[in-house]
Amino acid sequence: MNFVSTRIITADVRRLVGFYEEVTGAKPRLYTEDFAELITEVGTLAIGSTRTLQLFGGDHVAGPAANRTAIIEFRVADVDAEYRRLVEYLGEAVVQAPTTMPWGNRSLQFRDPDGNLVNFFTPVTAEAIRKFER
Repeated sequence: MNFVSTRIITADVRRLVGFYEEVTGAKPRLYTEDFAELITEVGTLAIGSTRTLQLFGGDHVAGPAANRTAIIEFRVADVDAEYRRLVEYLGEAVVQAPTTMPWGNRSLQFRDPDGNLVNFFTPVTAEAIRKFER
């Protein structure tokens, strides 16, 4: 079994796609006005509109801008450089400036336009770096 993607449900696909394009620098694939993907080497961030919920059983299945439990994480080469690049764009969306965590990652946390928590991180200790060598 392989983990393939995480999907965010949103009321505004274009806004969220534009945000993730800006912060990651990756070019998303917009398949329809209701569905897009940001494909990376190890996984995909999918973005679907609330209209797609009808395909999965109705509006009660998921709700946009309601996440308070998951963190969307991206490993980056230099989290401090990303912070300098994005600090003005993110503004008050920054939750935590780059901080070295006890498990060896240096992390920048911010919220996307729907309020989802996003973590950009760089492994900085020998143990954390080894963990991500694949």
